[in-house]
Amino acid sequence: MSIKTATLNGVATIEIARPEKKNALTAAMYQAMADALRAAQADGAVRAVLITGQPGVFTSGNDIEDFMSRPPSHGMDAPVFQFMFALADCDKPVIAAVTGAAIGIGTTMLLHCDFAYVSDEARLAMPFVGLGLVPEFASSLLLPQLMGQARAAEKLLLGDPFTGADAVEIGLANAVLPAGEVVNHARRVAERFNSLPPGAVREAKKLLRKPQAEALRRLDDIVDLIAPSKDTDVEAARDAVRAVYGPMPD
Repeated sequence: MSIKTATLNGVATIEIARPEKKNALTAAMYQAMADALRAAQADGAVRAVLITGQPGVFTSGNDIEDFMSRPPSHGMDAPVFQFMFALADCDKPVIAAVTGAAIGIGTTMLLHCDFAYVSDEARLAMPFVGLGLVPEFASSLLLPQLMGQARAAEKLLLGDPFTGADAVEIGLANAVLPAGEVVNHARRVAERFNSLPPGAVREAKKLLRKPQAEALRRLDDIVDLIAPSKDTDVEAARDAVRAVYGPMPD
């Protein structure tokens, strides 16, 4: 399975497990993650969600061949949109453990997690414009709010990779840790919610996330922009991955 799930000690773990393809995400993987998030939301024994990848790679973003052959439909039933809304709607704390590279959705999903811990070897990038796409998942609204217009333009229009330390400095992540410690640290943070009142946690998260809720509800107005266009360049997608961590498998 390319998405592994497990629940232990109040924490539902969603593990992206396709290392032979740098954890590139297919429609089936998006669907599996959406289903796992909804299951965690409905499970009263789950107090927090942990999303992680593999040693050296969080995710290289969309599997571009899968994306081109099965683009998101012009509606909200497409797996990628189901995942986006399942993550945004989750009222339990979501913690991301980022080891290695996080490209495209690997970076933008961090805007919708409550905590993000990154490794000292992490490299993040949002190369959408270079692929003939517009920025996804409300990132064009949320990034300027987080880091200012000028720095957001640098990240979204130029798509330059940045480090885990940069992610912490701009407020996208909580801390940089040695690669071997990231997942365990993130799990310890997630387990802390076992001792906190879930109702108060849920309401506090709702208040923290309220300013971006309206932007997310408008996502259905921009579905067409996320589907691949005639400008979408498969080889450019490969170049974006190579720029972060060298050659990738075919």
